[in-house]
Amino acid sequence: MAKASYVCVECGYRTPKPLGRCPGCGAWGSFKESAQEPPRASPSPRIPELLPLSQVDEAEERRFSSGLSEVDRVLGGGFVPGEVVLLGGEPGVGKSTLLLEMARRMPRRVYYVAGEESPAQIKLRARRLGVEELLLVRETRLEPLLALLEREPPEALFVDSIQTIEANGSPGSLVAVREATSALVRFAKESGTAVVLVGHVTKEGVVAGPKSVEHAVDATLYLETAGVYRVLRSAKNRFGPVGELGVFRMEEEGLLEVGNPSEAFLQERPLGVPGSAVALALAGERALALEVQALAAKTPFPAPRRVVQGLDGRRVDMVLAVLERRLGLPLASLDVYVNLAGGLRVLDPGLDLAVALAVYSAVVGRPLPQDLAVVGEVGLLGEVRNVVSLERRLKEGERAGFGRFLHPGNTRGLAQAVEAYLG
Repeated sequence: MAKASYVCVECGYRTPKPLGRCPGCGAWGSFKESAQEPPRASPSPRIPELLPLSQVDEAEERRFSSGLSEVDRVLGGGFVPGEVVLLGGEPGVGKSTLLLEMARRMPRRVYYVAGEESPAQIKLRARRLGVEELLLVRETRLEPLLALLEREPPEALFVDSIQTIEANGSPGSLVAVREATSALVRFAKESGTAVVLVGHVTKEGVVAGPKSVEHAVDATLYLETAGVYRVLRSAKNRFGPVGELGVFRMEEEGLLEVGNPSEAFLQERPLGVPGSAVALALAGERALALEVQALAAKTPFPAPRRVVQGLDGRRVDMVLAVLERRLGLPLASLDVYVNLAGGLRVLDPGLDLAVALAVYSAVVGRPLPQDLAVVGEVGLLGEVRNVVSLERRLKEGERAGFGRFLHPGNTRGLAQAVEAYLG
């Protein structure tokens, strides 16, 4: 006879009697009665076979394009058959639009699981984007959805979103998200279907649900807002680089790819103004020319403020300390504001030299040359240290139209750089 038990629909915590509050996740009134099946005799386990590495088929060779070169860049060259991608982002940032853009351009059989919007809403957006043919699946229960997929497997599957799938719990609960993700990952690996799962994000900006979801998928991508642009960033990628960026511009006709991000982010750069320096940064494997802005103002407070946007705040504090201690720059009575123009966030030590020159320029009131681009890591002794992919950064600077460069190869230290251009 089956013994009754109670299960929390939010986190799966099991107890022999109902409780008001779940000890596992803290939810109130979340327990439901569940009949526990008696244990069955397990069949004898199947002995796995050994597979020599030389006989492994390289899925890398069978990559196929998403239809968008910026998405392919972030993925590492396109989709791999059987790959599962988790796509997160704030509401309204353009996740559904990105899926429709890929579906329009991919010459493959694509299923679009519509969990959040009605088919009529999707058709209105698709008509605006120029999508004429799309196979919609209006099913949020996991078992019927898997039955359809196994009967007629597609080459690509878009699920919008994973929080709407019902699987052993209410949609959006930890149990449902974990079970639905695990089932779709198993389907992808067995059938070779590339799967994209749209995930909601928390107020901290990470994908909602158990952390096991991010461990189960092959890649985790975030679509973020950067000023007037949309940036697709990889936080995890088993088949490509981590931290790679793809840049888009949201227009009435959809998401348009930005082929030259350096030109786009430097388009509004003011010329001949103190406090501006162009840095040759590296985001993933992509070199970018970005503007670092600095402003120094007399503080009315006992402790001066340090406000940083788009950069690593701790590295900026270190650079300010080097400027004050090694170069004698008076910062003790100044509020200092440092910003990476354009809305991007790049954590690259190669931006240190640009930060130092921008702050020094802002304090002394002298602008840097308009055709100068800089790159280098600043050490605590005031030296300019080498950075990774220096050649690639310099080539991007040449492509962006800069004629002079300041880098670890042609300067010995920060004092020499300041003397050459701001002395």
